[in-house]
Amino acid sequence: MAEAVPVRCPACLRENDYAAPVFPCACGSPVNPPLDLSAPPLPLTHRTWSEGWVAVRCTICRRVSEWPHPELGCVSCGTVVRIPVHPVEPAEPPVPPSGPMGSMGAMGAMGSAPQFGVPDSAAPRSDGRGPLAHGPHVRGEAGHAADGRRDAAGGANPRAAAPRRPAFRPVTIRTARDAVATAALYLRWLGFQDVRLPDTRPVPSAAVDLRAPGLVAQVDPTTAPAGLRAVECVWLNGLTASATSVYFALAGYTQDARSRADELGIPLFVMDLTGMPQPLNDPADELVGAGAQGSEA
Repeated sequence: MAEAVPVRCPACLRENDYAAPVFPCACGSPVNPPLDLSAPPLPLTHRTWSEGWVAVRCTICRRVSEWPHPELGCVSCGTVVRIPVHPVEPAEPPVPPSGPMGSMGAMGAMGSAPQFGVPDSAAPRSDGRGPLAHGPHVRGEAGHAADGRRDAAGGANPRAAAPRRPAFRPVTIRTARDAVATAALYLRWLGFQDVRLPDTRPVPSAAVDLRAPGLVAQVDPTTAPAGLRAVECVWLNGLTASATSVYFALAGYTQDARSRADELGIPLFVMDLTGMPQPLNDPADELVGAGAQGSEA
């Protein structure tokens, strides 16, 4: 991940730490979108797939590819914002080297013209070990660390100590089905067994249920923030099944939904197009820290 920078939420004016995700270029070099911190972040009220991508040039091979546009969910009010990115500058024409090999050098430079295209979600890493791996996401709140939450006095909270588990490998989200599959993969990574996906193709305008032993999850791939009723419904479904209730959303949550989820202890996650779910409240942080075994205790 790139170095974290402060991003101020335009809704509640809270500063959130944000680190732009790093992606593997086709040449194997790490690439991260160049954030334009001089421009204010824009609230994301309507999500479209075409606007969710941004062109980024690799600093090594000069190839231009499209990557998910950087987004951030405010840890205080839940507003999802899109962070501006510097536009791609025109590539400088290659200068052939002097000498008898100059013509051959020019021909080689012509073969490295920039290529546009959405990267494959399974693009290999430079070390050949598959897609870029991400560890457990840490909310950008001061005092929170990957090895456990911090209490009010700044000490480590042993209840949220993260168990040892392999790094989560996100899958780029391009469709509603990708969002559902990503949530299922994340739940399995947390330790829930036999997570069942629906047999039918998800409808982009409707939420999707995921079930597993001891788990009821809702995945909302729509472009509108999840509301109070949606959170209460997943809580009632979990209560009926004596199971843990979890909610995933692409467009974040309304303030009423966040407050009600905190009261009911419902873990809330928001997903961006990189495929990395981000915990938005304390129950979500505790679920990430303790995993499925902790939710059964």
